[in-house]
Amino acid sequence: MDSKEQLQAVQQASPREMKPQAFDMIHERRSANYKPNIWNYDYIQSLSSIYEGQEYERRAQTLIVNVKDLFAEAVDKVAKLELIDKVKKLGLDSHFDVEIKEALDIISSTKNKNPSPKEDLYTTALCFRLLRQHGYEVSQDMFRGFMDEKAGLFKKSTRTNIKEMLELLEAAHLALEGEDIMDAARDFSTETLKDCIPNLDCDLAEQVSHVFELPSQRRVQWFDVKWHIKAYEKDRHMNAMLLELAKLHFNIVQATLQKDLRESSRWWSNLGVIEKLSFARDRLVESFMCSVAVAFEPKYTCLRKWLTKVISLILIIDDVYDIFGTFEELKQFTNAVNRWDVIETQQLPECMKICFLALYNTTNEIANEIQKEKGWNQLLPHLKKAWTDFCNALFVEAKWYNMGYTPSLQEYLSNAQMSSTAPLLLVHELFSMGHEVTKGMEDFLEKNQEIAYNISMIIRLCNDLVTSVAEQERGDAPSSIVCYMREANVSEEIARMHIQGMINKTWKKINGQCFKQFPKLQFVNITTNTARMAHSIYQNEDGFGVQDQGMKKNILSLLVKPFMLY
Repeated sequence: MDSKEQLQAVQQASPREMKPQAFDMIHERRSANYKPNIWNYDYIQSLSSIYEGQEYERRAQTLIVNVKDLFAEAVDKVAKLELIDKVKKLGLDSHFDVEIKEALDIISSTKNKNPSPKEDLYTTALCFRLLRQHGYEVSQDMFRGFMDEKAGLFKKSTRTNIKEMLELLEAAHLALEGEDIMDAARDFSTETLKDCIPNLDCDLAEQVSHVFELPSQRRVQWFDVKWHIKAYEKDRHMNAMLLELAKLHFNIVQATLQKDLRESSRWWSNLGVIEKLSFARDRLVESFMCSVAVAFEPKYTCLRKWLTKVISLILIIDDVYDIFGTFEELKQFTNAVNRWDVIETQQLPECMKICFLALYNTTNEIANEIQKEKGWNQLLPHLKKAWTDFCNALFVEAKWYNMGYTPSLQEYLSNAQMSSTAPLLLVHELFSMGHEVTKGMEDFLEKNQEIAYNISMIIRLCNDLVTSVAEQERGDAPSSIVCYMREANVSEEIARMHIQGMINKTWKKINGQCFKQFPKLQFVNITTNTARMAHSIYQNEDGFGVQDQGMKKNILSLLVKPFMLY
């Protein structure tokens, strides 16, 4: 029975449903005034690329073999580190896992981790960052030789080296809790670079601004690749073979992503829900971009497909709770989700029935597909629980709104652990990886709730920093900013600074959990990408609410426009 047949069956089962519909005629529904979707279905289906062809894949493989020779040619430590760094920034690191590990093993095996008199701050910072990013044990004491021990500050040089200050700032954002030297490194490099900006040439100033806007540890790697390729093209030490591989690889990945997007677009169109939910966000392409942020590699096509469906549903269900539903309707809707029963929606307005049916059918389909493709058994209960927890958390926020209640910041964040969507996303990400996680990992999130909580905080707080004003204007439940303003009796500016400080502290916790406990699990990188995704979506605007600004530019750059090679 398809969605339309199920809906007809529900309607026939309950003639009493006229009551809510009659109520809707006199009840004024709220509106977020979301603009219509700008990505036309036919336009998405028209996306195609010549780089799907085998000839380009063969050329890429030839270049990969040749670039491997560069690792053999990089004899000294700095050359090895810079090649690893360049390969990673250009999005090519997955092709050189063996070479990167061999090089870092050699560097890491050096017993004396303190810098030698000949080793400069740039080399030390680059070494620290790459070792820590790849899960090697590395201490902040590497920087002690560059500090004035009495003052606890970094020594100032008579001549500022922008390159080493940028590298020191990037390294500082990999700090763990309690690393005071890394805090000093962040403050020192930030202050030094700010003083230098007026005197820098355009290219250097752009690099400094790029790191100030968002350090690489908080950026989605694939979203940044095109920027790094263009920057590398201007580098006087550029290797033409490596540049060609980076551009070709980008185009090949883009071709795969276009294919995945076309498939997701067909699913969304066939689902047919958005025509009935005019109040909700129709953001299929943005949802797909989020799935790309989590895992861009071609081998993760299935993960992207399933995650795109989940995020698209999250948006419309969030709008049902935040904008459309009355309190009694939301109570019924939440009950239907908890019972996972279509019949429980029979007295709801038709659009809410359609929304639940979309959730019900899509989740069942995803569970079946993952079980078939990845080999998991009894998956549906895990997915149902994730959706139940999410909707229950949204209902708590609806209660706060209807009561006119402002919770404490801690109470708000405790509920936000679920309403942020992080646990819901992480459950789907975990099971979508199939054989790449062992059966013993099935209760991974249960055992490691702390990392899930911290990712939840990043998503929730980044969201609030951007959407709080619009939500206040339309009278939504209070955000973390409003909760802190009222609790601490402070201005909005001070509250925002406090929330930003919480984000910085939370990243230190995430760093510790990723670098120390699970350095070799690909799932951990995907998990961390979920937090990075939030920074990307909510960096300067609401990437889901506003389509025609930064998000549109990123979509065109990453999904539509290839590099010209010849």
